[in-house]
Amino acid sequence: MSKFQPVVSAPVRIQQNILARGERRLLNWLCVRLPGWVTPDQLTALGFAGAVLVAAGYVLSWFDSEWLGLSLVGYIVNWFGDSLDGSLARWRGIERPNYGYFVDHSVDALATLMMISAIGVSPYMRLDVALMGVAGYFLLSIHTFIAAKVVGEFRLSYMAGGPTELRLMLMAMTALMPIVGTGLVAGTTLSAFDLFALVVSSILVTLFIVQTSATARMLRRRGG
Repeated sequence: MSKFQPVVSAPVRIQQNILARGERRLLNWLCVRLPGWVTPDQLTALGFAGAVLVAAGYVLSWFDSEWLGLSLVGYIVNWFGDSLDGSLARWRGIERPNYGYFVDHSVDALATLMMISAIGVSPYMRLDVALMGVAGYFLLSIHTFIAAKVVGEFRLSYMAGGPTELRLMLMAMTALMPIVGTGLVAGTTLSAFDLFALVVSSILVTLFIVQTSATARMLRRRGG
């Protein structure tokens, strides 16, 4: 390493979501049992393939609601690949902090856009409403990435919820789609799922504003 190259400390990972401890035990159990030929990059690709399955299921639900089962399978595949890629790298001591951070979160962003937008292409939710959810999620993600740089904390959960809880919430919503149907709520042009997405989007945007304001005040007090 060049003596002129600055040494940058990795941000502290903060994960306080409800399922964090149980999920960590499960991921460690899986890491031990994965064959040696499985690599973190392969798991990242598998997670993205899961996102493709999720999106395909929503689009195909125009033909038959049973295709939503494909989306449910896709969420599980996405969780498996996305949650295990970094975990496996850390378990084996083969982390590539800059490469892994860049590729993993870039792929996650594309996967999130694909999955949530596909809900808006399905018969159950309007595309503009779904994109509001994407915007709220990306705003909170941007805050997380900036805070990792300026504060040294990489927060993986907010309000006791993280990516796994979000997947479970989306899976529950997907399972309810054939039951609730595509009907509009009386007096509106919105379905029940549109209203749900608007509430979630509002929470995400509010979290972004609150967290950004709190971080800005903290940095101002520090004089940074």
